[in-house]
Amino acid sequence: MKRSWMAVVTALLALAVLGACAPRQEMGTTALMPAGSAYAEGQEVFFMHTEASDPDVAQLLTEMMDSPVLLVPALADAPESMLATVYVFTNGSAGMGPLGFAPDVFDNPPGTAGYSPLRRLVLVTWVDPAEARVLKSAGEVLEAAASGAVTLEEPGVVINMPFVTWEGGKR
Repeated sequence: MKRSWMAVVTALLALAVLGACAPRQEMGTTALMPAGSAYAEGQEVFFMHTEASDPDVAQLLTEMMDSPVLLVPALADAPESMLATVYVFTNGSAGMGPLGFAPDVFDNPPGTAGYSPLRRLVLVTWVDPAEARVLKSAGEVLEAAASGAVTLEEPGVVINMPFVTWEGGKR
């Protein structure tokens, strides 16, 4: 009996040593980063703000997320082919958007042909804020603009906003 106990202990130690020597299949080091919540194609997504081309936008996002958003003015020089769009609401329904209104809306989430983490900022303003509603897709934003319910303004700001989670995927 003594011999079988020693054999079990020896086998367990051997497995532990071999397990420690085996190549690891796990992901690298992880870090905690604050994520924003928005909509893309009608689905809730989460994303990060990492850099912005405008100092006021970088400061606003830094304060909102309590995490530094770096100022990179050269992002504004990115060619159109590298940009997707983020729609940000300037009035209307109170919410978690960066200006205190409805959540942002993204076009082209990961998995679509036009996906890019570099986003041209488009400000969305309700003509009659009392008629504001939460829009959840770029198509809904563009329909609201076509009907005259909202106006769209492009201030020339580019923000790096990689997705963290999206319909059918995550980092």
